[in-house]
Amino acid sequence: MARDGQSPIFAKSYDFILWLLNHTERFPKSERFRLARRMEDSVFAFYETLLRATRTRHPQTFLLEADIELDRLRLYVRLSHARGLFRDNQYRFAAEQLTEIGKLLGGWLKSVSQEKRPG
Repeated sequence: MARDGQSPIFAKSYDFILWLLNHTERFPKSERFRLARRMEDSVFAFYETLLRATRTRHPQTFLLEADIELDRLRLYVRLSHARGLFRDNQYRFAAEQLTEIGKLLGGWLKSVSQEKRPG
């Protein structure tokens, strides 16, 4: 479980990273060097981009990058399911988690966009 006091998107992302790593390490060797590696790189890049967004005055650029990375991750999860690497219940869980994370990211993006508006 993620540490107390973290914002929801960081806590949710951290928990998803742990879940994902527990599953990708069980992929067949051929897929660990292909699909698992891409998924892991993508989920780490997503989290790191969120961190960058917290350390700048203009987080919108980083949040948009994180959104693209999240789309990549969704693709890799779908491909993993299509190739039989995730069972239906695992795929459903991953898809639900990514949807929740996406909503949190969307809310953050919206709040940043509203901050920029005069008024």
